[in-house]
Amino acid sequence: MRIGILTSGGDCPGLNAVIRGAVVKGIAIHGHEFVGFRDGWRGVVQADVVPLGRKEIQGIAKQGGTILGTSRTNPFEGENGGAAAITANLDRLGIDAIIAIGGEGTLAAARRLTDAGLKIVGVPKTVDNDLSATDYTFGFDTAVQIATDAMDRLRTTGESHSRCMVAEVMGRHVGWIALHSGMAAGAHAILIPEQKTSMAQIADWVRSAHDRGRAPLVVVAEGFVPDQEDDPHSERGLDAFGRPRLGGIGERLAPLIEGMTGIETRATTLGHIQRGGTPTSYDRVLSTRLGMAAIDSVVEGRWGRMVALRGTDIVHVSFADAIGELKTVPQERYDEAAILFG
Repeated sequence: MRIGILTSGGDCPGLNAVIRGAVVKGIAIHGHEFVGFRDGWRGVVQADVVPLGRKEIQGIAKQGGTILGTSRTNPFEGENGGAAAITANLDRLGIDAIIAIGGEGTLAAARRLTDAGLKIVGVPKTVDNDLSATDYTFGFDTAVQIATDAMDRLRTTGESHSRCMVAEVMGRHVGWIALHSGMAAGAHAILIPEQKTSMAQIADWVRSAHDRGRAPLVVVAEGFVPDQEDDPHSERGLDAFGRPRLGGIGERLAPLIEGMTGIETRATTLGHIQRGGTPTSYDRVLSTRLGMAAIDSVVEGRWGRMVALRGTDIVHVSFADAIGELKTVPQERYDEAAILFG
């Protein structure tokens, strides 16, 4: 078979390890041929491919980002978009199947194309860890480690000046990165989209920590919504799939905290630094296993399905189950962390 691989949506550490795992097993065990689509769905729509042999994937597992490039192109938009045009491109290129590596938007597009008759297998990718069909997504562990390291640094400068430090992390509409990195860094408050929290409560946590001689650390997920508001803060419009680009809530909270507590407060938005750099060993192993499992799905004709992690096992789930609902932080997990606040 001739298989095309694409990486779509936001980049994250571990993408290259997926590519390597799929290509190595596909060539060594099954004798498949591989090409990569440049820049995600854009490469599929525009028939823009590069060869993917053993030489092209040497040593890439430890590299961050993606050697194929990525974009947020919607494959159903534009004059070359849509299932019929994409099918014609694949036939012309002699590509029998696609391995689509991406998050919710990528997999939703893959599901529509599979329903239209294309042969596609999915691999879950998101630093947000918000896909309910898999226990963990690769990139999440790296993002948490990067955020934790940054917060450790913020705490030292906060302690030097007796300031409150607000660290804004990614996560879109879930709080997994904030919860894990906040607990690891010893945060005095963790604010996530799943929990409506008042400014009065936030100020109480900050005062409590400050009164004990600590420099308060507040970790806030980019999708956090204060209890008097209805929607998360978005200052950059919509992406190609019509979803709001979140960010800026930390800068909004800092002056409010300072005004209510009288404690000098600074905000830092970690942003894309969480998605950059080399993947952790955990993410390298998980990515490689998922890439190898994706080849099993192709060989077995499991079209319209995504590989996923359940416990320590790799399983195969339908696209419908993969994107059916967000995996949010359960109440008991937040209550566990909240014991440490203030």
